[in-house]
Amino acid sequence: MGAVAGTAVRAVVLVLPAGRAVSNRRGSALSAATAWPLARALVRAGRSDGLVAHVVHYRFRGWNGNHAHPAEDAAWAAEEIVRRYGDVPLCLVGIDVGARAALRAGGHPAVNSVAAIAPWLPAGQEPDPVKHLAGRHVLMVHGTNDTASDPELSYRLAERVKKVNPNICRFEVHSDGHRLHQHRPEVLALTADFALGTLCDRALSRPVVDALAAPPPLGLRMPLAAGFGTGRRVTQR
Repeated sequence: MGAVAGTAVRAVVLVLPAGRAVSNRRGSALSAATAWPLARALVRAGRSDGLVAHVVHYRFRGWNGNHAHPAEDAAWAAEEIVRRYGDVPLCLVGIDVGARAALRAGGHPAVNSVAAIAPWLPAGQEPDPVKHLAGRHVLMVHGTNDTASDPELSYRLAERVKKVNPNICRFEVHSDGHRLHQHRPEVLALTADFALGTLCDRALSRPVVDALAAPPPLGLRMPLAAGFGTGRRVTQR
């Protein structure tokens, strides 16, 4: 579990990298390395608030069915955060398989918020549990042209979360695919906005405030505007 640190630690982000559906090979440093730019961007944005970010190194590369190995690793990492830093607010930020792991591990008592970016949700399986996410702030981001993970599945999951937790919003990145390459700056800005707003009492941006307040489907199909992150913020909650 590698770290990117700012000053004295007052809040923590755990970044959960992408993975594979099935693989018992050991987790690779390359996979974890793909999450470092996001971790560094979050620390740069939250340095003055004492934010530290860790990237989780998975034991195995795959989700591996009912084993849900990345979710187990996320829960272990949350325990490690408590051991190292004590009672500090924690945000789980996951990408692809890591996004599903973040949602699964979001019920850990230390978790304040969860951000799921392009969550991998395989079709034809039992719906993922949601009751454990009550009391957390939850953000989902999904490209409408994602062919690796159906965005409609994340919308349905968001609908189910909304029934037990009003503090969820979901943004759609129109015309972008699974890796969200076309709108990477906006996705990074949205993730930082959400993480710092839920961890460090910063003001959330107007689109996030509006999405959290809007009933379905509006708040769960909020378009991520080009240039997000350049406007003024408004007071949270």
